[in-house]
Amino acid sequence: MSERPLILVTNDDGILAPGILALAEAVAPLGDVVVCAPETERSGSSHAITLHSHLRVDEVRPGWHRVNGTPVDCVYLASLHLCERRPALVVSGVNPGYNLGSDVFYSGTVGGAAEGFIRGASAMAVSVHARESPRVAIPVVRTLARMLLAQPSLSLLNVNIPWISHSAPPPEGPPEVLAEGLPIVITRLGARPYVEQVERRQDPRGMAYFWIGGPPRDAGEHEGEDTWAVKRGFVSVTPLILDITAPDLSPWQTMFAGTTVQVDPRSDD
Repeated sequence: MSERPLILVTNDDGILAPGILALAEAVAPLGDVVVCAPETERSGSSHAITLHSHLRVDEVRPGWHRVNGTPVDCVYLASLHLCERRPALVVSGVNPGYNLGSDVFYSGTVGGAAEGFIRGASAMAVSVHARESPRVAIPVVRTLARMLLAQPSLSLLNVNIPWISHSAPPPEGPPEVLAEGLPIVITRLGARPYVEQVERRQDPRGMAYFWIGGPPRDAGEHEGEDTWAVKRGFVSVTPLILDITAPDLSPWQTMFAGTTVQVDPRSDD
């Protein structure tokens, strides 16, 4: 009898976040589950890894570990040390708010999934509408996880699940959810600009401090993009790759053709 696949669960919202409970529940029927997550909120940590300070790990209950580090730290530690064997699948989330377009460069949720992919597992980052319960992700995650575990090749997916409840309307209006089920569409990253904002404040001692980053602003969307999909009530699944090299190198090859640089190894400049 073959052993069940090992599934590693992480997030960037901390081990007490509701989303990680939903994620662990979603994949529990599919394999042996290990949870390793930051002890505190680490949103926006991207692919940060801790190299110049120590990390501490506490097992808060059997199979559940908290780390004083980033999502990448958690996946690295779990994959190479905490797990009895290498994970076959890493799932990260459920993030309370979309990770669309350029969000993937900032997101700790995506960073945790990407680290799992680097460590040799299929992986997916899962996000829902900010007003949505993370539990709506359970059937979506279970379906996608089952499919990934059945594939011999590795995949890295960014999954965004639209607002589908009817408790409160989302800011952009109710989506068009089909009665026969929630459609899953394969998408590419769309535009996700934000209001450029730096807010200067003053603490009670008269010292300045700052908040950076404004809300997302509408840049329009095109059919086939992740932003387009979630606005129409579709589950957006964007396959990601780690190679971010420009697809066409010829403009730079032309620009730098024949260019050389004289370097003096004795120079301190």
